[in-house]
Amino acid sequence: MRYDFATPIDRRHPKNDWSSFKWHRYADDVLPLWIADMDFASPPEVIEALQARVAHGVFGYGQVRDSLREVMCAWSETHYDWPIQPDWQLWLPGVVPALHLASLALTEPGDGVLTVTPIYPPFLQVAERTGRVTQRAALRPPQEDGGRWSLDLDALEAAITPRTRLLLWCHPHNPTGRVWSHDELAGLAELVRRHDLIVVSDELHADLMLEEGASHRPWAALFPDLAERTITLWAPSKTFNVAGLTAACAVISDTNLRQRFTDVAKGLQPDGNVLGLVSAEAAYRHGEPWRQELLATLRANRASLIERVARWPGVRMAPAESTYLAWLDLRDSPAMEGQKSPQQQLLKLAGVALSDGADFGWPGFVRLNFGTTPSQLEAALVRMDSVLA
Repeated sequence: MRYDFATPIDRRHPKNDWSSFKWHRYADDVLPLWIADMDFASPPEVIEALQARVAHGVFGYGQVRDSLREVMCAWSETHYDWPIQPDWQLWLPGVVPALHLASLALTEPGDGVLTVTPIYPPFLQVAERTGRVTQRAALRPPQEDGGRWSLDLDALEAAITPRTRLLLWCHPHNPTGRVWSHDELAGLAELVRRHDLIVVSDELHADLMLEEGASHRPWAALFPDLAERTITLWAPSKTFNVAGLTAACAVISDTNLRQRFTDVAKGLQPDGNVLGLVSAEAAYRHGEPWRQELLATLRANRASLIERVARWPGVRMAPAESTYLAWLDLRDSPAMEGQKSPQQQLLKLAGVALSDGADFGWPGFVRLNFGTTPSQLEAALVRMDSVLA
């Protein structure tokens, strides 16, 4: 392998200079496998591009370069079979701000914002923070649908009211790792048409497909008739581990929808992070060989985790089809009997920090980030063995 995904990087030192939210939230003896932040150095080409930009020494207001828009168009066509135009792109500080801006721009106070659960926490906070109404429908768990999480269209239909305006969609899905089937998406598309919904499609994990030969197809590409009511969100943050550089892209093909979004965004978000934009262009232009080796590492880590979970009585996990996130059901674990929070119990007894399923709308579950070196993952799993096995 050309790149090093095996050597651990000390992310706790020096604590006062290079603070890491992932590694500094908990005590020094805790192994953190929680927030979606990998423990790998970003591609060398990204680091070199950042070093060259820093050497320039001036960090005034920047602008999105034509070359970045062009490389994003090329990536979309090559990887997703979706030709997009440069002017469809709005570069933003992040996907989470974009979710909130979409709610403000495309709905009115009191309107319904619909999503499915479990879902990563910002989805469940958008409506409340913007004066809208949170509407949610549960996915079907694996034990009810052949071993994997699936979309329950009847539950979604039941959650919709006359004031439902916006669907926040996650494709591929965080935290379950599902890559939705075409039949599921086609059923969802019919529901969107029938209820005249606008879709924000968070496709942040699109470049982390773990099945060999799998490729991502954006929602707006699968259903061109719905593109005029779709905002597609991408970012290099998860794939290339540059989340702290705050750069994301909203792809909006419809002129009116794009203008509504742009008008509301003015004054509510900063201009583009000059280093974030540099890192995005370098990642999408030069990062493909690094990404392929990353995927090989994640597949191996996923296999290690599957093997370990099989040893833990009462613990269930449908293996992720995309992302470096695993969604574990601990509700029937004897080790967790009588515990309100498996996450807190594992933190206390094993010294491993995971994400609490309650924050995703499903208590009794935890989300585990296996985007780390094999040795760090093994150390955490050994600790979890002491509690769960």
